[in-house]
Amino acid sequence: MASHRRPKQPSRARVTVLTTAAAAAVAISAQAANAAPSAKPSKDEVKSKVDALYGQAEQATEKYNGAKEKQEKLQKEISTIQDNVARGQQELNKLRDSLGSLAAGQYRSGGIDPSLQLFLSSNPDDYLDKASTLDQLSGQQVDALKKIQDKQRELAQERAEATEKLKDLASTRTELGKKKQEVQSKLAEAQKLLNSLTAAEKAQLAADQSRASRASERSALDGNTPPASGRAGAAFSAAQSRIGSPYVYGATGPSSFDCSGLTSWAYAQAGVSIPRTSESQANIGTRIYSQSQLQVGDLVFFYGDLHHVGLYAGNGQVLHAPHTGAVVRYEAIANMPFQFGVRV
Repeated sequence: MASHRRPKQPSRARVTVLTTAAAAAVAISAQAANAAPSAKPSKDEVKSKVDALYGQAEQATEKYNGAKEKQEKLQKEISTIQDNVARGQQELNKLRDSLGSLAAGQYRSGGIDPSLQLFLSSNPDDYLDKASTLDQLSGQQVDALKKIQDKQRELAQERAEATEKLKDLASTRTELGKKKQEVQSKLAEAQKLLNSLTAAEKAQLAADQSRASRASERSALDGNTPPASGRAGAAFSAAQSRIGSPYVYGATGPSSFDCSGLTSWAYAQAGVSIPRTSESQANIGTRIYSQSQLQVGDLVFFYGDLHHVGLYAGNGQVLHAPHTGAVVRYEAIANMPFQFGVRV
């Protein structure tokens, strides 16, 4: 007689696990089906991002240039202070030698004046305090020594202050260096995007820029703006001679430049010394807020923080060192947020 056994039913726990797994699989499949593939950025999107990163890099570069300029200035001040301290010490040594000779004479004659004994001690401050009570040294000698020691204290204090400022600047430069590295990593990311473009797209970007630069040059040279004269004209001619030179961070010529490096170099060729950074250059000369009043060779500043500067080329054009990957070239002022000009 056949045996009729009921099939074993799955446990409730196993049913729950299987149900949950099935639901998860369905959810994942639905998400995969609904998720749109990541779109490759267009040529214009890549250019926009790269331009933004170039701007950030230039901001960091101008701040770095400013810190470096301040540090160099402070180092010169420290050197001057150290020279002054050395001269003051020499004067003090001469006075000690003079009084030492007097002490030697007194010793030969039978004794040393108590005031000289004090002076020849290792602690001049202690000497002055006690000498004033003994009243053994002439007032003229005491005054002379006090002046030298006062000067020495003053110089020592200045040297200490300069050293602290130098430490602060070194710290600032370190921080700026980190920021610059951060921006460079973003630039590398943007470059990676540029490299993802096709050869045709890259060629199109280069052609667009070249065409725009030639158009700006024609506009500047064919415009109605009066030719520059005097030192502004000489500075502009110097900058024109460097068209095609590459933009390099921190460079001041003559073969490569950053934006303020070009303008400071150009004016130096005209015999005019202007500050190194764009922010400092904005605070010299006469400001001109109307573009219609600009003359060839005037400095022109862009962006709210004034991190970019060039030379006015006439007819609404600027001659400048734009950013990494570019060269000294003409460009329409309208391409950037113009703030004002400066006539040096």
